[in-house]
This record gives sequence, C-alpha cells and structure tokens, in this order.
Amino acid sequence: EEGGGGALKMMEDGLFDRFPCDAIFAMHNMPGYPQGQLVFRSGPTMASSDYATITLHGQGGHGAMPHKATDVVVAAASLILALQTVVSRHVDPMQPAVVTVGAVHAGEANNVIPASARLEVSVRALDPQARRSMEQRIRELVQFQAQSYGVRAELDWRPGYAVLVNDAQQTARALAVAQKHFPASQINPQGPMLTGSEDFAFMLERVPGSYLFIGNGADGEPGACMVHNPAYDFNDLNIAPGAAYWIALVNELLSPTHP
Repeated sequence: EEGGGGALKMMEDGLFDRFPCDAIFAMHNMPGYPQGQLVFRSGPTMASSDYATITLHGQGGHGAMPHKATDVVVAAASLILALQTVVSRHVDPMQPAVVTVGAVHAGEANNVIPASARLEVSVRALDPQARRSMEQRIRELVQFQAQSYGVRAELDWRPGYAVLVNDAQQTARALAVAQKHFPASQINPQGPMLTGSEDFAFMLERVPGSYLFIGNGADGEPGACMVHNPAYDFNDLNIAPGAAYWIALVNELLSPTHP
C-alpha cells in the first residue's frame, strides 16, 4: 500500500470481478484520538497525493564569477518560495491543500555554482478540481520562474492516490452499527478531513463504502505518537474494540432482515 498502490494492483488482478461487493469498509489506526474511539466521516475524507520532480538546468561556474554562469540555486530558491503561493493564492481558503518541497539537491562546494538542481515536491488536495488547478499552476510556475532566471526546467509529474471520498449512505450504515453497539462517548460521527493519503480511495471509486478511524491515544496519552514515526506504538487495547466493531458490522449488514 505504501507507495506501491496495492489497491490498484488488486483491482487490476480482478478483485471485484472475482469477488463482487455491494459495499466495502476499512479501518485505520489513528493517534491523536482517544484510544478506541471510532471516527467516521461522510464525503471527502483524505487527500489526493501527487509527486513532482523538478530539475533546473543552467550553466555552472566559479562562485567568484557568477556573471559567467547561470545560477540554478538562486532559481530553485525563488521557485520554492513561489510554490508556496499555489495554496495561499490559487486555492479556495475553505479547501484544504498542501504543497511541500521535501528535498533539494544542488551542488557540492561553496565556491562552485552547480549546473543543475533538483526539487522533490508533494502535492495534496481534498477536492478533485483543486487538484487539477494546482497541477496546472505548478506547471506554469516552474516554466515561468525558470525562464525569468535564464535556466531550463524539466518537470516529471507523477499522479498518486485519488481523493478518498466516503459514500454518504454507506457511512451512515457504518455509523449506525457503531451507535447501536458502542457508547456515544466512543463515537465521533463526523471527524475532520485529513491531508494524509490512502489507496483505499481507488477502491471507493469502484464500489461505495466507508473508511473509518480508530483512535490510538489522544495527545499526551500512550499511543499518541503519530504514524510514520520511529516511536509509533500500536495500542494493543484497540484489538478488542476494533474486532468487536467488525463483527457487529458483518452481523448487521449481512443479516437477512437488514434493509
């Protein structure tokens, strides 16, 4: 799933052709919520994630004679700042979106202007239209910023995961099961959107369903350390309520009397 898009591979292998589904459901452990809390959300829930490698090509030279070179480092610095305006000035403030330059590679010595620089960029959105608009704006900025500094730019854009959208009807069914079998204090019926990404989104484009979270521990409590961190520790106390929820969901939705 991480980076490989396992959901797509499974569907390409005929997952839903071999095993037709009326609805699909998934659960993800999430630090920051109280341990065992079930968090639901209808509609857009997790962000799309696209990736870009931007390579700037200039003319290297001696750092003492910059007028005889074309400095890709300065161009890269300007481009990094310009990319921060994609969200702040080109996306509706009510639409969550993120542009992160996570890596910059250029040069090896303090007195040498390198001939090339490379930026690694992550782009996330919770609205498909915002996703398309951000890509267009980034492509424009890369080319125009490069031209303004007299360098050449190459952009390798790699579409990643889709926006994860929970089906309203199936989310209501999943929530109703929780409300029937768990105390109200253990249920969050409409949690916030998250800018993380998830390849279950591809499955939800094919089959209606819902993706929920189970709290691993609130801030300051055991299990609060965020995922993708070396200190993360799955809270074993989640095994019982997590399993209990799946049993209840299956019993309810597969019951002959269930609508």
